[in-house]
Amino acid sequence: MQYVLLIYGQEPSEAAPGDLMAAEYQEYGAFTDFLRERSAMLAGEALEPTSTATTVRVVDGKTLTTDGPFAETKEALGGFYLVEAADLDEAIRFAAMIPGARRGSIEIRPVFTVPSADGTGR
Repeated sequence: MQYVLLIYGQEPSEAAPGDLMAAEYQEYGAFTDFLRERSAMLAGEALEPTSTATTVRVVDGKTLTTDGPFAETKEALGGFYLVEAADLDEAIRFAAMIPGARRGSIEIRPVFTVPSADGTGR
């Protein structure tokens, strides 16, 4: 089953020491390698800061855009992994290994599968 692991936390600060950022990037690299070795890694990316976001809404047929994220929150969505896991328990084990889980939170969401005409999904 596919799950997306959404990584929420404080946005990186330019004041953060470079050696701490480098160490965390190495941890993310090791976690990504771990997933790839198990053929569990389907996709994953870090996201630019919320200051680069644009929110789009359509109201009465008119497209409206707003600079910034959909909602102001204490924790920002910083990235994600799309993984293949046997079940929710395995997805939880993967999420607990993400370095950002120590300072923020990881939201696990199953990927919705649209039933096909033959009932097999996708």
